[in-house]
Amino acid sequence: MRPLFFLLLICVGTASAAGPWRASERNTRGWALMTPKERLEHQATVRAFTNLAECRAYQLRHHAQMEARARASGQALQPGRRDICEHLRPPAAQP
Repeated sequence: MRPLFFLLLICVGTASAAGPWRASERNTRGWALMTPKERLEHQATVRAFTNLAECRAYQLRHHAQMEARARASGQALQPGRRDICEHLRPPAAQP
């Protein structure tokens, strides 16, 4: 029974690795300052963007909100590691 359980965990982990972007403490600025509900809402919001300008506007609002929370609690906010809007940038024109 135990080997079957571990096999299932490996399969689920592999399937989710190829899935859509997931917010986490490694890629979301202010993760520790967000409630679990806010984390889910943030992830859903980011996944739904189809327009670079709208994504950037949300990103700026989110970062400002997290910076304000960090200041209010006396914490330092870590810089983001990934640009969540980069995938919406149009491809560079070929000469």
